[in-house]
Amino acid sequence: MNLTRFLHGLPGVDAVGLEARAASPATRSIKTESKAWALDKILSLIDLTTLEGADTPGKVRSLVGKALVPDPADPTCPRVAAVCVYGDMVGTAVEALGSAHGEIQVAAVATAFPSGRASLEVKLADTRDAVAAGADEIDMVIDRGAFLSGRYGQVFDQIVAVKEACRRPDGSHAHLKVILETGELNTYDNVRRASWLAILAGGDFIKTSTGKVSPAATLPVTLSMLEVVRDWKRLTGEDIGVKPAGGIRASKDAIRYLVTVAETVGEDWLTPSLFRFGASSLTNDVLLQRQKMASGHYSAGQYVTID
Repeated sequence: MNLTRFLHGLPGVDAVGLEARAASPATRSIKTESKAWALDKILSLIDLTTLEGADTPGKVRSLVGKALVPDPADPTCPRVAAVCVYGDMVGTAVEALGSAHGEIQVAAVATAFPSGRASLEVKLADTRDAVAAGADEIDMVIDRGAFLSGRYGQVFDQIVAVKEACRRPDGSHAHLKVILETGELNTYDNVRRASWLAILAGGDFIKTSTGKVSPAATLPVTLSMLEVVRDWKRLTGEDIGVKPAGGIRASKDAIRYLVTVAETVGEDWLTPSLFRFGASSLTNDVLLQRQKMASGHYSAGQYVTID
């Protein structure tokens, strides 16, 4: 396949139409019963994340504690889908999860996250170290400089190589999430091209952002990626996951993502194996909203842990 010819042969994105479709969920009213379901669903789809240079084993253990018991006052509160950490913290997260590892996945960012500015050898070593430490999922960043320069083959080959580095000794693979860093891709057409490229190269998920670049996840960008996933499903029958990450802080915004997913690719995608939110502050807002629905009044911020 000639990647350049294929990617530039994709239909252009109707930006006005895309943004109008993305805005439509904001006009919907959500009934109480539906809102309760949506809040629990959001929690079950969250990758609870800490990706700071100042991260410590203690902070990671605290994060895992919150993943295991998001709301100590409510035993019915769902657990999150995963914890997401730097590769050197994977072992700490696996140990802290104990027997819950598997029910709650461990995701590791890799490949010189967040910039992606390293040699391929370093990126592959970064990936292999995280997988060897027990990571279930690898969140890799693409080389945006190569992509924007039109060196699509280079980006493709790196994704293929990282996917191979996700292989475990038993032959199974850690799932590969490919971060496009859409805030640096500039146009919806580039987002569509990068989404197709990542899927063609073997990505199990396509992810919007590192959370380190503004804008991070937006609903129009996520909708554009979901449309690629829908078209890939129609073409091949294969399911590909989508993960908007960064900037989603309010429950009402996350509910709009749920509606967009259901209306674009179907409700079957509202499962951790096919859709995730990369977020931490969103978790607290969801917990406060759940407490409001149970008690009839808003709790103060100290009733949830600070991440």
